[in-house]
Amino acid sequence: MQALFLAGGLGTRLRPLTEHLPKPMALVGNKPWLEHLLRHYKEQGVNEFVIAVKHYRELIESHLGDGSKYGVRIEYAVEKELLGTAGAIKNAEPLLRDRFIVVNADIIHQVDLSSALAFHEKHGGAVTICLTEVDDPSHYGVVEQTQDGEIVRFVEKPKKEESPTNRINAGIYMMERRALDHIPAGRAVSIEKETFPLLIDNGSGVYGHPIGGYWMDMGTKARYRQLHWDLLDRRFPLAIDGQEGDESGIWLGDNVRVGQGVLLVPPVMIGDDVTIGDRAVIGPYAVIGNGSKIGSQVRLTHSILWDRCKVRSGAQMNECIFGSGMQVGPHILHEAVCNRTLEVQRR
Repeated sequence: MQALFLAGGLGTRLRPLTEHLPKPMALVGNKPWLEHLLRHYKEQGVNEFVIAVKHYRELIESHLGDGSKYGVRIEYAVEKELLGTAGAIKNAEPLLRDRFIVVNADIIHQVDLSSALAFHEKHGGAVTICLTEVDDPSHYGVVEQTQDGEIVRFVEKPKKEESPTNRINAGIYMMERRALDHIPAGRAVSIEKETFPLLIDNGSGVYGHPIGGYWMDMGTKARYRQLHWDLLDRRFPLAIDGQEGDESGIWLGDNVRVGQGVLLVPPVMIGDDVTIGDRAVIGPYAVIGNGSKIGSQVRLTHSILWDRCKVRSGAQMNECIFGSGMQVGPHILHEAVCNRTLEVQRR
């Protein structure tokens, strides 16, 4: 099987975290999400990948390489300018097989694709859109389907009481190569607003199939936090690196140095080569990235630190997200989101 990962965007709503980083490279549980995604699809039998890249492509290419270290093959489709969802697929056409899976690589998910693939083979249409169910569809585009699953129209952000369904596009598609004949080359094209409606109108066959498992659009800081709390609570069953300690809900990486009188309040995830100073209190709901240094008497709760962060002694942090290499002086911070090296003055 072959999968095309769409990984060209920056993710403006996650700034400043993704200001100089492709959104799918944001860390999830101390590892780039794109790496998690690659491993997940390999587990489901995908061994050939095409990754559509644009902004900071070198970060993706240098991390994943040609895929050999993961036991897969990776090729890259480079966009000279952003071409939209369908435009990026069309740009990758020379690298694609007769049938392939398209994945919006910034969508967090862990799903079983076997039933969707079987459904796609059975109906014989050009596209199967994987669908997920949400409590409130008013923030999304929902689908209206026939009894056999064929999609007849999309309803954009309906009022909750007027929505024909609560099923939305999950950002995962099974596609036949013939669908690409209906995407114009050389310009930006939206798959949701242009390509899918066209394929419905011309009878190519666009079907929808509900998928189970975990699904989260990490497009906001609140949802980015929530997916980490789901990870720590194991509602999101992503593999966690490190050993779980004697007390459940505390994961420690390699070479973690913990000072005297430190209190770890689960759930807590601590990466490799982390130092925690004396009498610090870490957790609940804390993720500390590899190579970070936490000073003495630090209080850290409901916060996510990426790699190589340095928190000086006496700091108090609640609901913060710090990008790689952040340095903060002694202070009290609440709901801070930062992605540059600085000293935060005491308030």
